[in-house]
Amino acid sequence: MAGYVGDVAVAYDRDLGQVLFEQYACDIARRTAENPVNDVLEVASGTGIVTRQLRNMLPEHAKLTAIDISDSMMDVARTKFLSHEQVTLQIANAVALPFNDQAFDAVVCQFGLMFFDKDAAFRETYRVLRHGGRYLFSVWDSRDYNPYASLTFEVMQQFFPVDPPQFLESTVASFEIDPIKEKLIRAGFERINISVQRREHDIDDIGAFARGLIFSPVINEIKERSKVDPEVIADELANQFSRKFGLNPTRFPMQAILFEVEKP
Repeated sequence: MAGYVGDVAVAYDRDLGQVLFEQYACDIARRTAENPVNDVLEVASGTGIVTRQLRNMLPEHAKLTAIDISDSMMDVARTKFLSHEQVTLQIANAVALPFNDQAFDAVVCQFGLMFFDKDAAFRETYRVLRHGGRYLFSVWDSRDYNPYASLTFEVMQQFFPVDPPQFLESTVASFEIDPIKEKLIRAGFERINISVQRREHDIDDIGAFARGLIFSPVINEIKERSKVDPEVIADELANQFSRKFGLNPTRFPMQAILFEVEKP
């Protein structure tokens, strides 16, 4: 994922992973493993949060390939696997997959679709799937259900009223179901199942979570705009979260949309 370089990738995995991604990763991995598979591809695999869950739940003989465009994210992912585990991690682009036609029984993508062209990604996924293969992917629901984006944007407006950083807003911009459904149909997919998934997570260290959000690719936008100390912004964001959702722990809500489709 573009922008997730160096320390940003480490903060993403350490400070955001358990809160925002782990519950959904367990669910999508479990669903993938419900059907017999020999070859599985994960797209936009990031720091390997879903990859680790897939490897835990897939049968031992199944081969797992995970791709991302960020070397830094992949470096973090590599630390999560032993040499004997059947996991291939490689740099590749979701809209130009370097794999043969009909190479995989399942393709998985958690919270990556907002970062690339959907039509191209769906065509490529369809191409590399075998007949009867499944494509499972999730997107964040709108900012109304995801305060990690909406409250962060409000705090950004306090510090940058004219031109607030937009990165986290972009992550909740792919919530409209019908346009995605139509693109899937045009790509050739059938048996489209869609579910809305509401989750909560108890955050013990809301300060670390707030820092993880600010030191995501948002940090690059902050540095471009002014000399405001990002630590000050992170402290204010933590205060806003704790006021709205409590403290010790902070019970944090989030909502995603899961698509499960099949290549006929």
